[in-house]
Amino acid sequence: MSVAAPRPTADDLLPSPVPVRFVAEDGTAVEPPAGYPMPAGEELVEAYRRMVLGRRFDGQATALTRQGRLAVYPSSRGQEACQIAGVLALREDDWLFPTYRDTVALIARGIDPVEALTLLRGGWHCGYDPAATHVAPQCTPLATQTVHAVGMADALRRKGEDGVVMAFVGDGGTSEGDFHEALNYAAVLHAPVVFFVQNNKYAISVPLAKQTAAPALAYKGIGYGIRSEQVDGNDLVAVLSVLTAAVEHARTGHGPFLVEAHTYRMDAHTNADDATRYREADEVERWEAADPLARLETHLRDRGLLGTEDIASAHKAAEEFAARVRDEMNTDPETDPFELFDHVFAEPTPQLREQRALLASELTAPEDGQ
Repeated sequence: MSVAAPRPTADDLLPSPVPVRFVAEDGTAVEPPAGYPMPAGEELVEAYRRMVLGRRFDGQATALTRQGRLAVYPSSRGQEACQIAGVLALREDDWLFPTYRDTVALIARGIDPVEALTLLRGGWHCGYDPAATHVAPQCTPLATQTVHAVGMADALRRKGEDGVVMAFVGDGGTSEGDFHEALNYAAVLHAPVVFFVQNNKYAISVPLAKQTAAPALAYKGIGYGIRSEQVDGNDLVAVLSVLTAAVEHARTGHGPFLVEAHTYRMDAHTNADDATRYREADEVERWEAADPLARLETHLRDRGLLGTEDIASAHKAAEEFAARVRDEMNTDPETDPFELFDHVFAEPTPQLREQRALLASELTAPEDGQ
């Protein structure tokens, strides 16, 4: 008869009383809590390059939306430290379960940008191969991907593999039942999954104060027996250190881990949103001053890890990347209208066959007057 592992105490699970931070808003170093090592300098420089590219990509995708090339685009400007650190903390064989706002993370993961934008372009599929990339389709329904992530993590555990799954979720998603079911499911199964909450302060227009009375979202893990932490989400150094520790915790058989990153969505929820209706300009300005990209650049400059030529090279590469995205997205995709009927049922129903035949007749019918 197997002996159950001892239950953790509350002290074992509690997050830091204030968000973990390595770098202040002005780029100066601060003393982080014990237990979180400083990431290697070359890793931080690589993170900076990816943040520059991600910021430029985000701006290009927003422009493509205005030009009608994308149906919708949820910007992650201001959340690049979370997006990039989340990817860098994982191995290539680990799994990522993203939300609809995590396209920059997909780009950082190495997914082709046109494939990553397929869903937001209006395609019927996610555009890339989840099995090949170990990236699940971007999830639009809030928090449903968290349950899927736990299922994948449990499958890896049962197969004896040491892979880890990271599930991205927003603050709004933590109010959904699926999120709480996923936490409970993960803890009971001791699944190797990291729940990464990007708390950008708004669930569309609903502020955090109207979503929860908890002192921080990180405390939501404690009731389920999950080790939790909170981190300054605009401090790339801190986010990378904490997520690396969380992934190692899950990989080495210690079960799930919940990380809350305090960050901010600088732009509107999507191109269909008017953020001025629910937040003040001075609030946005305060968070602009905590820009994660500017903070990391200053910090790396001060440490002698980044020079003027390095910065220019990163921006040049980002511009070239944006130009390629722009050129490829300005080419109309080849579409097959009959894909509407594919993959609906293994064996098409009579109604589906009838609808397919109706569409075929409409497409082959001559236009009036011809």
